[in-house]
Amino acid sequence: MTNLEKIKKETLDDKFSQFIGITLDEIEEGRAVASVVINENHYNGLGIVQGGLYFTLADYAFAAAANSRGKAAVAIRCSISFIKPIKEGKLTAIAEEVSCGNRLAIYDVKMYNEENELVANYNGTAFRKD
Repeated sequence: MTNLEKIKKETLDDKFSQFIGITLDEIEEGRAVASVVINENHYNGLGIVQGGLYFTLADYAFAAAANSRGKAAVAIRCSISFIKPIKEGKLTAIAEEVSCGNRLAIYDVKMYNEENELVANYNGTAFRKD
C-alpha cells in the first residue's frame, strides 16, 4: 500500500465526517479536495448552513493534505473566515500546502459553492510528528 493509499484509507475512516456526509474527492502530496452535499440537517436556526459544517469540511481537507507526505500531522492552529452564507447545493473545500518543513506545515483551504463562488477561507498549521 502506497503512502497516499494509506492516508486515503485513514481519512475515509473518519466516522464524524461520514456521519455528516463529507467525501474525499481527491488527494495528492500537499493537496486534498473534499465536499459535502447540503441537506436540512446542516442548517442553523437562521436556515443557513451552520458554521461548524464549513469548519469540519475544511479541517477534513486540511488533515488529508497535511498527512499526505507520510508523516503524521496534527493541527496546532487554525482559523476560518466566513465570506458568504449558503443554503443548498454542494460545498467543496480545496486544501493546498503553503509550506512544509520538518516540524510545521501551513495550509490554505478555500471553500466554494456550486457556482464556484468563494464562501469561506480556512488557514491551518500542522505539527508534523516523527
